[in-house]
Amino acid sequence: MSTAAILALAMLLDAALGEPDWLWRRLPHPAVLMGRLIGWGDRRLNRGQARRAKGVALLLALMIGAALLGWALSLAGPLVEIILTAILLAQRSLVEHLRAVADGLRQSLPAGRRAVAMIVSRDTAAMPPEAVARSAIESGAENLSDGIIAPAFWFLLGGLPGLLVYKIVNTADSMIGYRTPRYADFGWAAARMDDLLNLAPARLTALLIALPGGVLHLWRDIKADAALHRSPNAGWPEAAMARAIGVALAGPRSYDGQVQQFPWVHGAGARVIGPLEIDAAITRLWQAWLVMWAIALVLACL
Repeated sequence: MSTAAILALAMLLDAALGEPDWLWRRLPHPAVLMGRLIGWGDRRLNRGQARRAKGVALLLALMIGAALLGWALSLAGPLVEIILTAILLAQRSLVEHLRAVADGLRQSLPAGRRAVAMIVSRDTAAMPPEAVARSAIESGAENLSDGIIAPAFWFLLGGLPGLLVYKIVNTADSMIGYRTPRYADFGWAAARMDDLLNLAPARLTALLIALPGGVLHLWRDIKADAALHRSPNAGWPEAAMARAIGVALAGPRSYDGQVQQFPWVHGAGARVIGPLEIDAAITRLWQAWLVMWAIALVLACL
């Protein structure tokens, strides 16, 4: 069975089942195992001198180990590859998290805040409804790239080894890729490698949102808005989503009690938004997923 066919089946399996609670209450999720391994490396190596070199060495070891593990698991056959790939995709769980925020806002503002706090790291306690909605939509757009399109992209290029290498790098970036005194040197390699591996998938994600969203003719504007983001990649899906549903995203937000001034993405879009706009974003997420699935299916048929 071809890599593209395996991906198409895995995407369907993930979309149908998502993250079954009954399973992950009994077994550690692969992402959890990756996190434990990275945490162990952080505790053992992130101290003393030469922290950047230690961070580089840890990342190389993680990537080589992930590639070898992926190669070994792929020898078990297509069924194992389909199941493992589906586990490492996150379309249904992403949509469920966004829907929980929309449903929470329909109940009450505190319920919406509690739901969005599950998916963002910014301060949520004092968020007005429009900030809750923006946060959910931004998270959805960025995680479409990190959690679905990028893993699918690297699976198509490198099979299970490529997928596991991407996931271990992305997990490392989320844990140690920060510009803080503790991680500026140790997490440097993880952050730069994550930027590199997401370079093409982030732009592909923007394209997959813009195409069915009817805003492909606004690509220059999407590109300009993407350049406003502090990340070289995360701005692309966010800018495409903002245009596709006609809202303004980003703007000021608070982290650890400190308000940070971020530029608006598609500042002319609607700023008073709520559950309906989250619903529209969910529709765009499924449309982008469908286009990616169709690409895998066409490649499988070739």
